[in-house]
Amino acid sequence: MRKPEQELAEIKSMMERSTRFLSLSGLAGVLAGIYAFVGAGIAYYWIYFPDTTYGQEFIPMNGETLHVNLMAVALVVLILAIGSAYLLSQQKSQRNAHQFWSPASKRFLLALFIPVLAGGLFSFALIHENAYQLIAATTLIFYGLGLINASHFTLGEIKNLGIGQLFLGILAAFFPEFGLVCWALGFGVLHVVYGSMMYYRYDR
Repeated sequence: MRKPEQELAEIKSMMERSTRFLSLSGLAGVLAGIYAFVGAGIAYYWIYFPDTTYGQEFIPMNGETLHVNLMAVALVVLILAIGSAYLLSQQKSQRNAHQFWSPASKRFLLALFIPVLAGGLFSFALIHENAYQLIAATTLIFYGLGLINASHFTLGEIKNLGIGQLFLGILAAFFPEFGLVCWALGFGVLHVVYGSMMYYRYDR
């Protein structure tokens, strides 16, 4: 005969599965951080070392071309991060016998991507106005807000990750000359740190 505590634990687990997206992969966060590191490194090299053979080979010394190539790098990083998150989270869902496309996962994605989409559109407005120095701050701030918003529907660590992104974004807004560094810390370091924590706590 099962103890009441066991029954309560099972009920709690069922309620969490129905209201929270628990298949989010920590390893996907680590990979997203690595992609961001690589992207930030390429951007740093192109911006601050354009006279080297590497810089001249890939980017003619033209401001407009530089901005286009930086946007292309950011887009590649985004696609790789989203693709890894989708594949690894789906694998985790199958491994744990959870439904991947559930009402909880849809609520999580909606809560995350509304602020992220707004931030992306606002970033394009900044590009249109040649306010490139604020793009790093904008992406960090809106992404942080998206994570905080989505944390109600997934693992609690996501909220702390969002707060960290928000803090770095505000810092980058006040000190835009350090925008790329803040971007690398937010999308790189914090993703690796929190992704590792989530992997060792939930994925193994």
